[in-house]
Amino acid sequence: MACKKCGEPEQNQFEAEITIHFPESLNEPWRAPLLVFPKLLICFQCGRAEFTVPEAELASLITGNVAAGPVSPSTPNNR
Repeated sequence: MACKKCGEPEQNQFEAEITIHFPESLNEPWRAPLLVFPKLLICFQCGRAEFTVPEAELASLITGNVAAGPVSPSTPNNR
């Protein structure tokens, strides 16, 4: 698939770790940030990057409920 910005076909996918911070509001001035591990598609010509927030994390963004202790997909769940 070609880059949506410059049309360059040379893109590659990378593993990413992204922290999403909720906007501050008067009712809740601080909320724990949400850590997500999406696949990041990067264009090698213009540097444009895009990703899709995984479904479970998207639900957390919508509701504002962030589960404690995010786990990386590469980390076993048995801690």
